[in-house]
Amino acid sequence: MANSGVEFPKDFGKLEFGCLHYKRRCKIRAPCCGEHDRHEIQRHDVERVICAVCKTEQPAVQVCSSCGVNMGEYFCSICKFYDDDITKGQYHCDDCGICRVGGKDKFFHCRTCGSCYSTQLLDNHSCVENSMKQQCPICCEYLFDSLKGTHIMVCGHTIHADCFKELLNHNKYTCPICSKSAIDMSENWRLLDLEVEATVMPEVFRNKVWILCNDCNSTSEVVFHIIGHKCSRCGSYNTRNTAKPSLP
Repeated sequence: MANSGVEFPKDFGKLEFGCLHYKRRCKIRAPCCGEHDRHEIQRHDVERVICAVCKTEQPAVQVCSSCGVNMGEYFCSICKFYDDDITKGQYHCDDCGICRVGGKDKFFHCRTCGSCYSTQLLDNHSCVENSMKQQCPICCEYLFDSLKGTHIMVCGHTIHADCFKELLNHNKYTCPICSKSAIDMSENWRLLDLEVEATVMPEVFRNKVWILCNDCNSTSEVVFHIIGHKCSRCGSYNTRNTAKPSLP
């Protein structure tokens, strides 16, 4: 249904239409089955929208062909994405293939990790191939197009920022994927050194064991101690017992 030919200023109704997540002056016509069931929409396949001001159905463009309003102050013709709240700093990343928020000048695309990261991480993070195109190891939500903030651990694996905080709150300081230390543990290792030195093991328990370091992946033979086993190479206590290496 179209309007009666009345034209409005482009900013008419700005921030007055839309949903909790996106303020926009149009509704998307889902290019799928036409049923009521809720499911994901392939955003790039959207071809038609309905103006929320005059109810005119039309091709996906920024300005309504009938009443002249901007259906979205931000509009991406590739993603068919509309949003009136431009304070989010929306931008389209050609490498990601989707629109992101935060300001294009504040982010760069890491081709190895497969996603946009803050410029603070430029040359300052460990790359893991397609690390963002995985599920969060805590809540299992797909990270690449998640609306939640993410955190890159020292090892390069990615996790939701809130999930990472929850991990630390439960005294878990290693990556849930590779078991490497997720934060700087040097002060903790220093305190463990003092505790080991102050705890004398009975002679009967002073046998040697082989350990694998989760942080540097090296194996070493150390004296057993109830407090923990320190890696002979990097000094980490993030270790586990392992079998004696076989001779080449």
